Amino acid sequence: MNLSHFRLLVPDVCECFTFYRDIIGLKVLHGNEETPYAEFQTGNINLALEPLMGNEPPQVLREHKDFSIHDRAALIFKVDNVDSVYDQLRSKHVEFVKKPHDTPEWGHRVAYLRDPAGTLIELNQGL
Repeated sequence: MNLSHFRLLVPDVCECFTFYRDIIGLKVLHGNEETPYAEFQTGNINLALEPLMGNEPPQVLREHKDFSIHDRAALIFKVDNVDSVYDQLRSKHVEFVKKPHDTPEWGHRVAYLRDPAGTLIELNQGL
C-alpha cells in the first residue's frame, strides 16, 4: 500500500488554490481557480484540494494561529534552506506561526505557517 496523495478539505478551494500555486509555488497537475478539485505536485505524494464535506463554519477553521489542540494534521515541506524560504514567503506577506528555529533533538531547522484554510505547514531542513 502506498500513499498517493493527501487531500485537504477546505472551505474555499479557489483561495487555497492560489495560495499553493502563487505563494508556495507548487506545480498544478489538475484544476484551476474555478474547479472544485485541484491537485499539485509535491514530489512523490501529491497535494489535492476539495471543498469541505460538512457544515462547519469556515471562520472556525481560521480562528487559531498558534499551535492548537484543533490541529489534526500538518503538511511538512522539505526545503533546502528554511531561512531563505521564510524570507521569500514573508516578502509575499505570509504570516508565520513560528519563525525559523533549530530543533536539535529532531535534527531539523523548522518554521511554521498556515494556509488560508488554517492547515498547519512546517518548512523543514536537516541540520
